[in-house]
Amino acid sequence: MQNRNTLFLGKVLLQFSDLPSTNEYATELLAKSKPIEGTVISAYYQFAGRGQIGSSWESTPGENLTISILLYPVFLEATRQFQLNKAIALGVRDFLASYIPQAPVYVKWPNDLYINSKKVGGILIQNALQKNTLQSSVVGIGLNINQATFSDAAPHATSLFLETGNVFDLSFLLHELCYFLEVRYLALKQGLDEGLDQDYLRYLYRFGQPSIFKRASGELFQGKICGISDIGRLLIDQEGFIEEFDLKEISFMNIR
Repeated sequence: MQNRNTLFLGKVLLQFSDLPSTNEYATELLAKSKPIEGTVISAYYQFAGRGQIGSSWESTPGENLTISILLYPVFLEATRQFQLNKAIALGVRDFLASYIPQAPVYVKWPNDLYINSKKVGGILIQNALQKNTLQSSVVGIGLNINQATFSDAAPHATSLFLETGNVFDLSFLLHELCYFLEVRYLALKQGLDEGLDQDYLRYLYRFGQPSIFKRASGELFQGKICGISDIGRLLIDQEGFIEEFDLKEISFMNIR
């Protein structure tokens, strides 16, 4: 089977046997030079990968995709940077859904990927700003592909292998992922925000469903996710009262 072609994303691929963090390497690369947009850094083993706000990412060496992508979204104002999150998350979701059409694939706010109610991947985007616009973005993506077992610290984890029973060629999948990401990124660049907004809500985990949440204080409450603010905060409707939440201010309590 032949990979779909891309215009720029993944045309330059820097592959390593191991790195502490692909995002860290990409950030250091940006500090010393300006690689072409769409450069991808890939590691067979990433031994110090991070998730949102310092959380760790578990990945068995050689079984998963652990990559970072360099982008220059200078067309985006700083106040609209969550649109990049939407485009990237949707691109990853589209990629996963192409391999498991029998199961729902969701984006769990803000940047996790779920198959049914199990986590299959995560995204960490680090933006550099100049005045009021984005200058560069390091897009880190970790996806569970062929991993068959997970530690007790990741009780809700899954992989494409566990969902399909198939072992996948990681090199082929990397190029396919680049294709789906490029489609969504170009839509963002073309100003097609309405479609991105609609699709993000369409595939948002537990959107519009009664759920139990926990505040950072430990207080539990019931509500429904009803949207995302312009700056990427989660909007929850509590019987007509809509409250905004930032990252780490809230967590789900009824993930099954």
